[in-house]
Amino acid sequence: MADFKLEDLKTLREQLGTGMVETKNALVEAGGDLEKATELLRLRGAKNNAKRSDRSTSEGLIAAQDNGTSTTLIELACETDFVAKSDKFIALGNKVLEAVAAAGATTVEEGLAASAGTQSVSDLIGDEAAILGEKIELRRIELLKGDHFAVYLHRTSQDLPPQVGVVVAYSGDDAEVARSIAQHISFANPAFVSREEVPAADVENERRIVEEISRGEGKPEAALPKIIEGRLGAFYKQVALLEQDYARDNKLTVKKVAETAGLTITGFARFKVGA
Repeated sequence: MADFKLEDLKTLREQLGTGMVETKNALVEAGGDLEKATELLRLRGAKNNAKRSDRSTSEGLIAAQDNGTSTTLIELACETDFVAKSDKFIALGNKVLEAVAAAGATTVEEGLAASAGTQSVSDLIGDEAAILGEKIELRRIELLKGDHFAVYLHRTSQDLPPQVGVVVAYSGDDAEVARSIAQHISFANPAFVSREEVPAADVENERRIVEEISRGEGKPEAALPKIIEGRLGAFYKQVALLEQDYARDNKLTVKKVAETAGLTITGFARFKVGA
């Protein structure tokens, strides 16, 4: 058996996060050459990445970076919460976010092609997946532009990185209220800013459904228009941010809260790990 330094064994394990036996075997095969052993471990990890390609990734993290005139939100996914809360995975998330934001990427494809030092984000993720032993993927990217941004990252567990992330683009000066609206979005999960943004086809489909329900309940014909509009209002409260009751005070709508604070909400994005 070839000799190798115990210091090299320790160094490799710390750098790559690999197990004792596989690290020792790589050093033996490499004749104690640290660089060659590192290459062997990465190559073996890359082969395992291919085997993991069909696995599901329901864990991970959400991260955001405000660049002044734009803010980038990403979801980086992995297989288990054990890896999700590891320092290496969280560090990878930060590196991926920085590279994606610097490139101004708006799609996953653009994000994976972005430069991360001497390699692409895709290669960086592949290398780290080989080390961590799980399938890792950049699942989503959202780039928002605007005058100002409120970012809210929510941890569902203290030992996990953020699992829900919200970015709100707005004009106005009340950053505290803007952040509270971002918190509201994390809880209420609207799909659009205003009722005007809801696709007409969605509205007409909902109108058809509530009309059918109302008629089935035997409502008076003369009362149907008012009943239908009332039920459509409830639909808008589900999907349109400004129509929703404010989470901190359900006697107020988000629209009223924003107007009182002198804010105009121009857009938002909300990611939840695995959703």
